[in-house]
Amino acid sequence: MQKTVLMNYAKLLARAGLNVQKGQEVIISAELDQPEFVSLIAEECYRAGAAKVRVEWTHQPLDKISAEYRSEEVLGEVLPWQEEKLREETKTLPARLYLESSDPDGMSGIDEEKYSRARRARLKITKPYRDEMENKYQWCIAAVAGRNWAKKVFPKANAAAAEEKLWEAILKCSRAYEGNPLANWQAHNEELAARCAYLNNLGLVSLEYKSSNGTDLKVGLMERGLFMGGGETTLAGVYFNPNIPSEECFTTPMRGQAEGIVYSTKPLSYQGKLIRNFSIRFEGGRAVEAHAASGEAALKKMIAMDEGAAYLGECALVPYDSPISRSKTLFYNTLFDENASCHLALGRGFTNCVRGYENYSDEQLKAMGVNDSMIHVDFMIGTDDLNITGVTRSGERVPIFREGNWAFKA
Repeated sequence: MQKTVLMNYAKLLARAGLNVQKGQEVIISAELDQPEFVSLIAEECYRAGAAKVRVEWTHQPLDKISAEYRSEEVLGEVLPWQEEKLREETKTLPARLYLESSDPDGMSGIDEEKYSRARRARLKITKPYRDEMENKYQWCIAAVAGRNWAKKVFPKANAAAAEEKLWEAILKCSRAYEGNPLANWQAHNEELAARCAYLNNLGLVSLEYKSSNGTDLKVGLMERGLFMGGGETTLAGVYFNPNIPSEECFTTPMRGQAEGIVYSTKPLSYQGKLIRNFSIRFEGGRAVEAHAASGEAALKKMIAMDEGAAYLGECALVPYDSPISRSKTLFYNTLFDENASCHLALGRGFTNCVRGYENYSDEQLKAMGVNDSMIHVDFMIGTDDLNITGVTRSGERVPIFREGNWAFKA
């Protein structure tokens, strides 16, 4: 990939994704796939004013070896220095960039029971620190081309060609391949904001999903709930883009108000394992039944991660003719596939999807209907014939999606 294009992408992630502030610390989490690009983004963060940029490298093959050979107790421990590091981050609030590139199925074959229990043990310790930082710092999830991932997406190409094709797909979907990426994102955010404004003015109390594949689901919405999309703002007033790419208008639904069944339309890569062709049935808001053609054990472990994992934390609206969907590329990566399709998420809801959330405690937000969990996992449900109808407080039925796409103009 041309270096000038990658430099523009690095600038997009630093300036629009993170919006690095003068004197701020930045932490970049990355696999070992694209060290040259990580250097570009680190330099761009410094140019944006960062005081310090730290890279936390990971390597999925080593993670798999650890999962196989370490005991459950060792896998699940959080050492004192690690907890102290989290405690310090709640004070310094570094901006965090997560660069995804790992093999979507790279953890296949590990002991799922052991791995889930160990992860649950770690999250019990780390989650309170993450909760403390929520809505206070900028973060962004983006992607770089990993070779094993590329071969999964483009299996007929040789390794080098597949990697180049994946780079091109990532950059096009991220509006960073042509033109000025920063200007592209400003226009895109304005369109998403206009759609959210329309939805927020309807006074919706529920959404009803129906498609020919069997999806028939009704989801309740919170009275003070908000649809959001594109950029967000921290409590300190810093605007940033948490996902690049992003095509969704999303909200946090009302915990305990989901009835019916929903069918997945794309594979889900969860913790390095692929779950394919699955369905989830809800009663009283809770996922009470789940089946999958493959990866069913991982799906059920995910739903049983904690009490809140069986409840919905997000409803996201994405048109079937979105740029990522039109690319006809199956990425096997939630960051991209969720932006090609309407999706739901199991687990934690977003507190900032509540009007005036900053004026309420976490307990008050939970009482309003925001679900809490160790996990937040998106799964794709969009089809070319998905119809979504909104029901307002007055009982009016408003078309939101018809035949897979928006039923209104922004």
